[in-house]
Amino acid sequence: MTRIGLLSDTHGYLDPQVFQHLKQCQEIWHAGDFGNLALADELKQQSGLPLRGVFGNIDGTDIRAVYPEETCFTCEEVVVFMKHIGGYPGRYAPGVKASIQKAGARMFISGHSHILKVQFDPALQCLHMNPGAAGKQGWHKMRTLIRFVIDKEDIRDCEVIELGKRG
Repeated sequence: MTRIGLLSDTHGYLDPQVFQHLKQCQEIWHAGDFGNLALADELKQQSGLPLRGVFGNIDGTDIRAVYPEETCFTCEEVVVFMKHIGGYPGRYAPGVKASIQKAGARMFISGHSHILKVQFDPALQCLHMNPGAAGKQGWHKMRTLIRFVIDKEDIRDCEVIELGKRG
């Protein structure tokens, strides 16, 4: 069983309370727009957890040198595909649906929109998650992250965590 803390769109701001919510986790996933490499390093060092992530459209060469544009990996028995600008079921970004199908992914993670969304795509048999935005930049009103469990092939115990208003 692996408990994951999923966040995105920090845009250079890391709320200290994030670490309280990651205490029960074994991994952190960041769906892009870190803002800078120092934030990614702090996230790893303060939590003591492994960090998987992709770069976002605002990320510079420091982040792009460490994190790919997209990644596909297996957690427990679930194939996961992650890309910052990926869309969502019914409105995938160009090439994303084909990448999900090619990988046989059962979970698709994206960021970018600042809109928290958890939606199952029955056509692809794939769960999509966008954790919204944990940072202060953007038009979202509430800063959010998601915590969930992958246990063998089951994805469960999804929790939406509100970090407070953007302002």
